[in-house]
Amino acid sequence: MLHLKTIASREIKLGFRNPWAYSFMALFALFSLALLLIQSQASLAGYTSTTGTMINLILYLLPLMTLLLGSFSLTSEKEEGGWRLLSSFSLRTRTYIWGKYAGLAVVLTVIVAFGFGLSGIAGALFGRGFSLQAFGLFLLFSVLIIGQFLGISVLLGALCRNRWQALTYGVGIWFFLILGWPTILIAVLGFLPYLFIKPTLVALIFMNPAELNRLFLIVKMGGGSILGPEYYQWVKWIQQPTGSLIFAGVLILWVIIYVEAAAGLWERGRRRG
Repeated sequence: MLHLKTIASREIKLGFRNPWAYSFMALFALFSLALLLIQSQASLAGYTSTTGTMINLILYLLPLMTLLLGSFSLTSEKEEGGWRLLSSFSLRTRTYIWGKYAGLAVVLTVIVAFGFGLSGIAGALFGRGFSLQAFGLFLLFSVLIIGQFLGISVLLGALCRNRWQALTYGVGIWFFLILGWPTILIAVLGFLPYLFIKPTLVALIFMNPAELNRLFLIVKMGGGSILGPEYYQWVKWIQQPTGSLIFAGVLILWVIIYVEAAAGLWERGRRRG
């Protein structure tokens, strides 16, 4: 545990020295102020078209930011020789990877909290701030997106040899999961027999953290009816008292699988030298 805290603390220090982190912080602050302007023009009570726009804007920016910062953190250790030095100590690979994950999660959460905090202060000064419920839901939604995509980015960093490779794969994964997903979903489901459509849809949604979080937030904000009859069971499941617990369990399992896979790949590379 001591080693994990040390690695996480080191990652936090490195993260705030990284110019990429401040670039994303400025971008997210600008983006949060834009959301504030949208909010000032319409009510955020429940799920509205304005709320949907805000969710989509968060989904465009946060996953890409998380994928790049997370994967670059690991690949830079390979390129600059930081891992070679650390591996000469009695440091377990799993501790190292989980420490990196924890430190990066803190850095990214601070970036998001700064952006939302700035917009919250600006809104309070001009009397057009977010409601506490909307503020809490969007902040929670953002943190969950960070947690899940950070798992993917850690695995990506373990797979890639350098930052250019991580950049290429990261943008590809972001495009596939965020921009191309609806088209791919429609294309795949259109070729399947009717009986296989619903189980395939469920499996594909669980494979995409952005889609899973988006559905959960929409239902929690009372917008489940816009999803259509195909998602009736999802709405019913999420609205149940145990829905949030099951959702949290799925997210934790999702992160564990990706980070442990990254630790396995990193350990294999360590043994091979």
